[in-house]
Amino acid sequence: MRGALVDPADVTVCRGVADGTGRVCQALRAAGIGAVAVEDPGWHRLREAATTAGLRVVPTRVDGHGLRVGDLDHDPAVRAVIVSPTHQFPTGVVLSAERRGALLDWARRVDGVILEDDYDAEFRYDRRPVGTMQGTDRSRVVLLGSLSKTLSPALGIGWMVAPPAWIEPLRAATGGLAWPSTLDQLAFAAFLQAGSYDRHLRAARKRYRLRRDRLVRALAERLPDARLLGVAAGLHLLVHFDGAVDCAAVVGRSAAHGMRVANLDTYRCRDDAIGPGVVLGYGNLAEGQLDEAVALLATTVGDSTTSAGRRPGPGL
Repeated sequence: MRGALVDPADVTVCRGVADGTGRVCQALRAAGIGAVAVEDPGWHRLREAATTAGLRVVPTRVDGHGLRVGDLDHDPAVRAVIVSPTHQFPTGVVLSAERRGALLDWARRVDGVILEDDYDAEFRYDRRPVGTMQGTDRSRVVLLGSLSKTLSPALGIGWMVAPPAWIEPLRAATGGLAWPSTLDQLAFAAFLQAGSYDRHLRAARKRYRLRRDRLVRALAERLPDARLLGVAAGLHLLVHFDGAVDCAAVVGRSAAHGMRVANLDTYRCRDDAIGPGVVLGYGNLAEGQLDEAVALLATTVGDSTTSAGRRPGPGL
């Protein structure tokens, strides 16, 4: 339903997106590609997978339209890019149609490869599903996905949909993990064929949307000056503050009260990426905990703002 062009022979099952990324990067390295661009900020495990495979990682900035495709030309050695066009982590932005076209044009021009991390594609709440890049040009895109968020990371089942020329090289890559359990694969196949997976996703989307709505309302009430990104999809929000808030202190004080939030700095490669903020995951919170969690967050933000020598803003 999202326009992917998939033949069974094109699909290779792996342990997850990070595992698949590592295997593809090994194949790229064997083919003579030595550098890969990554989103900045972005998911650090994908950077680590590329580095472990022997590739040089080139951070590439993300803005409100997604990856800045024009920046790829700054390093002529880059012939591969890891991108999450559907719901970029952690900013939550969608790669714009113009940049999707520009990215595919770049891949054709440099004889390159796009690793499409299909992150959070199943959880969209306010718009129609976003189509895959792989469906636009299957010869240049490797589509990667997993069951980690839709079912459980404990299953360890992911997939790679690769261009025919790359299938055998990536299957020959050793990877850092064993291939998924055959029994688990058969169980998931039966779950999928019976329509149970589709029913599960519909119920999960409804549940997470209600949770998202309640979180957004609570943040608007308690932290009215904060700017929210990534609201339309996924299981997390990026909350931006002004420069007076010490995000590291917010993370530390929240942890001291038993609540985990992540500093945006954790996912940066460079200091010139987008401004300060924290990442809030709501996938594993019961609805009844959300108001309490946001109240605690507002308190820690107020304390952290005060400690920076500035007066807390309204509602803190």
